[in-house]
Amino acid sequence: MNQFKSFQQLVKLSLVFFIVFTVNIFSQDAANGKKLFKSNCAACHKLDKKLVGPALKGITEKRDKEWLHKWIKDNQALIKSGDALAKQVFEENNKMPMTPFPQLSDKDIDDILAYVEGKGVKKQTTATTGTVNPLVKKGKKIFKTNCAACHKLDKKLVGPALKGITEKRDHEWLKKWIKDNNALRQSGDKLAQQVFEENGKLPMTPFPQLSDEDLEALLAYMKVGDVKPVVKQNTGAQTSSKKVSTAWMSWVVVFALLLLFIYLLFINKNTFLKIMAIIAIILIGTYILFDSLMGIDVNQGYQPIQPIAFSHKVHAGDNKIDCQYCHSSAKHSRTSGVPSANVCMNCHKSISEYTGNGTETEEELQFYTKEIQKIYDAVGWDPENVKYIENYDTKPIVWTRVHNLADFAYYNHSQHVTVAGLQCQQCHGPVETFDDMKQFSPLTMGWCLDCHKTKELNFDNKYYEKIHKQLSEKYGVEKVTVADMGGKECGKCHY
Repeated sequence: MNQFKSFQQLVKLSLVFFIVFTVNIFSQDAANGKKLFKSNCAACHKLDKKLVGPALKGITEKRDKEWLHKWIKDNQALIKSGDALAKQVFEENNKMPMTPFPQLSDKDIDDILAYVEGKGVKKQTTATTGTVNPLVKKGKKIFKTNCAACHKLDKKLVGPALKGITEKRDHEWLKKWIKDNNALRQSGDKLAQQVFEENGKLPMTPFPQLSDEDLEALLAYMKVGDVKPVVKQNTGAQTSSKKVSTAWMSWVVVFALLLLFIYLLFINKNTFLKIMAIIAIILIGTYILFDSLMGIDVNQGYQPIQPIAFSHKVHAGDNKIDCQYCHSSAKHSRTSGVPSANVCMNCHKSISEYTGNGTETEEELQFYTKEIQKIYDAVGWDPENVKYIENYDTKPIVWTRVHNLADFAYYNHSQHVTVAGLQCQQCHGPVETFDDMKQFSPLTMGWCLDCHKTKELNFDNKYYEKIHKQLSEKYGVEKVTVADMGGKECGKCHY
């Protein structure tokens, strides 16, 4: 009876702790956190991408909440106290000082962290209003295909700025000039000769393939320029999420197991059950220890801050630039290579500002335009005069490596890209959706072997067809995998 009463008291105390813990978790006000975030943090931070400081979405999974409280309240004091993590974060963010917020209460900070975690706030949807004239839309496409290499709308590139040119020149004259400016000059047209001389007698490519309809569309685009659709925010009410997270369920299971072990070890009098509880604790502890050791140097999700906010989403996604245009050595070399600034300048000689796709805020447009300027500062490019600065002391762009295999593991990009025909996304994930590059795959030995066991080989010549037939007969299969060809042998990757 005394044993039962003791257990009852333990359960009551545990329930009180459980209720207090639950109330504390769900008392976080994400709506208030959003308001506080906008008034205190939004000038330097965004949730999903770097601004002045790093992206903050998921920060509570990387840092301890108690540490975050101290960092937000007074990060400089935390750094001066000798806190190793505070120093590391300060160094990683280029020693940029962060404003302390001693005026925020613990509850305020909890609310901000709840908002950063995405708790209790329903994401607002956006709808675009307004339409772009189809003729202007068509003209923009023609401009990008034929004119953008030498002209911009608002500033000089190789040729003059073209926005508003229809107000300076007659439509019919412009059509003749675009179709064949050389023929127009040779006909004795004085205006054509004047324009030619004003622009340093630079020859302009004729475009006889453009129809009158194409030219009308092109001139319509030059008249109005880029028309961005208006983004209208949906001001629908914020609603609390009732979905219970898997992390919360995990805490419930851990709490229940803790109660069970306390009962079996300290209250229960049955020796057999005590021994079984001790064995279970040893097994669970061994599993947790082994799992932790197996996670050493597994950096899946690693996403460092780079010296320039290069967006794969903008380049590989929005602009459809092939991965191997920048990482050109991937198809014939062991490494994929880090593109030099000269590769960037192939495009950015004529792209000095970020125009987006029509849904970005003015703040985002300005941010990425400033990032382009960092390339110019590195190589010494003068965008106003469209030329390199003479005797400029160029500065290297020190990128932070994201994917870093251990030195004892050999990997060859060309073997996988050229021979196996793998797409970059198979290992690196959907990079065309990443604003900041991150390690998508675990890059563990088990992960590589799983691929080798399932990847089928394609033999495209008579010599290898014979080997394929012999291996098929040997293993009794129709298709031979990389593993069948020695892809599981230690010496292939470790020698």
